Amino acid sequence: MSEDPIDLPALILKRGEDARLRAGHLWVFSNEVDVRRTPLASFAPGEPCAILDAQEKPIGLGYVNPNSLICARLVSRGLKHTFDRSLIVHRLNVALALREKLYAEPYYRLVFGESDGLPGLTVDRFGDVLVAQTTTAGMERMKEAIAEALVKVLKPAAIVWKNDAGVRDLEHLPAYADIGYGELAAPVTVREAGLEFVVDPIGGQKTGWFYDQRGNRDLLAPYVTGRRVLDVFSYLGGWGLRAAAAGATEAVCVDVSAAAVERIAANAQHNGLADRVRAVKADAFEELRRLREQRERFDVVIVDPPAFIKRRKDFAEGRLAYRRINELAMQVLARDGILVTCSCSHHLPRAALLEAVQQGARHLDRQVQALVQLQQGPDHPVHPAIPETEYLKGYICRVLPA
Repeated sequence: MSEDPIDLPALILKRGEDARLRAGHLWVFSNEVDVRRTPLASFAPGEPCAILDAQEKPIGLGYVNPNSLICARLVSRGLKHTFDRSLIVHRLNVALALREKLYAEPYYRLVFGESDGLPGLTVDRFGDVLVAQTTTAGMERMKEAIAEALVKVLKPAAIVWKNDAGVRDLEHLPAYADIGYGELAAPVTVREAGLEFVVDPIGGQKTGWFYDQRGNRDLLAPYVTGRRVLDVFSYLGGWGLRAAAAGATEAVCVDVSAAAVERIAANAQHNGLADRVRAVKADAFEELRRLREQRERFDVVIVDPPAFIKRRKDFAEGRLAYRRINELAMQVLARDGILVTCSCSHHLPRAALLEAVQQGARHLDRQVQALVQLQQGPDHPVHPAIPETEYLKGYICRVLPA
């Protein structure tokens, strides 16, 4: 994709539809395009284009997918910078400069899509292994250039393409996960707060680890020291092992995946925490009900579920699921307990999560004090013009009798 910008096909917007782009957003929706002048059907998926307003004044360069509701994404403003390996190298260096200021070790999200000027691309760094994900036809088309740029900037031992996310369906892209460069000579590990976790970048969830919660896990220590902790939706035990390392007397980690439970146990053993960490394979809702019936009590319960609301139309059902899971969590809390509750659903407003906790508390005749607000880490920067880049929210709450 090294075409001269002047030679790129134009995508012309309808009158007035350029305002959001000029305000900083990067997405073009299919109903914003003047299809009489520039028919979407004339573009190939991922094809580069020049995005113009109704007066044919240039907004910038991007790429098109005529098969998607978000039919184009802006990559650079004006017509000076072609979307090629050179531009990707520049954006990677800018992104890397931030992460190297923030983190002493090379374990972080290196590229967070639109927020780092590379819409449709995610890259996580695990030492000398990179796990990359393309979610748009435009970025899929640039895979070779992306890999070359990553090698130039970071000289990794391996690059894994973790391209099995459901969002790729919206772009009519196939699902796959494989090694795109180099080889995995040893197990892939992530280091966090002195602990080491073995991750599976090909078969695991998302890109293998949830870096977005690292800063929130850093806040656990004052609440868990000398306490009994329950971590539901545990995945690889990030929250639970961090709690045990911070002095929890016991951390029970619950996940529905047998592979995840095996890795929790292995990670606990590797970090010398096997005597305080117990992994349970179970559905979170069912296990909380069982623990309630057994009258089990924990001083701290951590609820970090997958997104219950993936689409706007799922809001009502998803909001109810957040209330139910938090209410169940409070039913196994000790009398003066701590609830750590999170949501990674962009469509659930922060206030709605706290409202779900409050509704569950009132149904149980409890009262809640919200102590700390949680959010995604700074290696997942929020783009002020793109609300979709702010997705993770949560609270550390104290739950008391009414």
